[in-house]
Amino acid sequence: MNCLVTGAGGFLGGCIARQLVARGDKVRALGRRDYPELQSLGVELARGDLLDRGRTIAACEGMDAVFHAAARSGIWGRWSDYYGPNVTGTEHVLAGCRRHGVGRLIYTSSPSVTFDGRDQRGVDESAPYASRWLCHYPHTKAIAEQQVLAANSVDGLLTCALRPHLIWGPGDPHLVPRLVERARAGQLRRIGDGRNLIDMVYIDNAAAAHLQAADALTAGSSVCGRAYFISQGEPVNCWQWIDQLLALAGLPPVERAIPFRAAWMAGGVLEAFHGVACPSREPRMTRFLAAQLGRSHYFDIRRAQNDFGYSAAVSTAEGMDRLGRHLAAASSPPAQSRK
Repeated sequence: MNCLVTGAGGFLGGCIARQLVARGDKVRALGRRDYPELQSLGVELARGDLLDRGRTIAACEGMDAVFHAAARSGIWGRWSDYYGPNVTGTEHVLAGCRRHGVGRLIYTSSPSVTFDGRDQRGVDESAPYASRWLCHYPHTKAIAEQQVLAANSVDGLLTCALRPHLIWGPGDPHLVPRLVERARAGQLRRIGDGRNLIDMVYIDNAAAAHLQAADALTAGSSVCGRAYFISQGEPVNCWQWIDQLLALAGLPPVERAIPFRAAWMAGGVLEAFHGVACPSREPRMTRFLAAQLGRSHYFDIRRAQNDFGYSAAVSTAEGMDRLGRHLAAASSPPAQSRK
């Protein structure tokens, strides 16, 4: 296939691009800067920003499939900071697909589109969108997801949305570094009783799910117009897993704890204070973060298994081993050259 990947400079988008190249597909990346690693693999670079309607539409020309993985993520910021990249940017991608007759659009969504702060235990895709939004990221992702799914079968375009949860692995620039940074600063506290279960997904599995969905996204297939939760398929204890991640970085387990209600209330107070006094600075705690760390959220992935054969080819144990070796290599001093 000729494939466009938005967000190819990011963690997931880059992995999708590499897997496409590895199996022989031709890949174009839409991005705002150069990506030497991808370009060395033969990836074509289309320079542009998602908010640039003209460049985004032009990048879709000649494509058989578009993998739309670019997004503004985070738990703090202005509404416009998220609405532009996540909603307007998706509208531009949809316009490009229609203009150039792209056959397939695979959209990277998030399980948080269904999360309102309460426990989610084994929920499937019948779960409704959240009735309250704890931050702008899931809200804007939900709007964009609905737009993508509504566009299915319009002007010959077939669409689906994938919801990978807590993507991790070697090269992760977000989850693991953030945990390690907070732990080293003495700012990491266990939220709640420490018994909450969560889903997550290894990076290679999350990317492979996108390729599998694209291959199955054909006229009349059950994949068309549907959303899918993507995970390892085996929930883990949130805080035991965090302790394992910290151990890989040579750090001790989290010992200090805060009751969930106290963390939730502190998040609300800090959100109000930062919103007035320092809106550009992210609070150390928010209600969304408290709920993510203190509530259970894991999902039923049988729809993805049944509709396009998804499975976690890289087990959690193997993924942790790979991450450990990566972190060890990254922290080792460079070998001294010999004369």
